[in-house]
Amino acid sequence: MNRMEKQKKVFEKLDELKLNYKVIHHPAAYTIEQMDDLGITNLDDVCKNLFLRDYKGKRHFIVVLDKDKHVDLKKMREQMGTTALSFASEERLEKYLQLSKGAVTPFGIINDTDCVVEVVFDQDLVGKNSLGFHPNENTATVWVSFDDIKKVIQQNGNKITYVTI
Repeated sequence: MNRMEKQKKVFEKLDELKLNYKVIHHPAAYTIEQMDDLGITNLDDVCKNLFLRDYKGKRHFIVVLDKDKHVDLKKMREQMGTTALSFASEERLEKYLQLSKGAVTPFGIINDTDCVVEVVFDQDLVGKNSLGFHPNENTATVWVSFDDIKKVIQQNGNKITYVTI
């Protein structure tokens, strides 16, 4: 699936669910720092998204948090009641979400037809009116409300968990 097809799939899902969103296109941004340099983070709240796995690689998670927060994997593991957490490989990212490094996003669950990836939100994001995410590739940013990204995930059938980061 090419870059435009990945974006189109996200926009089609948002339209199908009749959700409000705004989008901007920009040069490829692989990190929050690059998004800062492009001025994207000045437009509204942008989220950092991490793709993690448990110790044995049986469970996979997209962890969604504010761009300025840092994750303590041990504390997160304790809150989630899972074995030790680590970053999942690019191969797993492609296998489960059809995403590439630098484009991790909760919209990736649209490609998770078996609903094996769990989405973990920082509790502080609940109720936010505008959160920025890549639309399954990193040359655009889409802003949706927390409630709307939650609807996309629920409609797909993936498990949602909340933690304090």
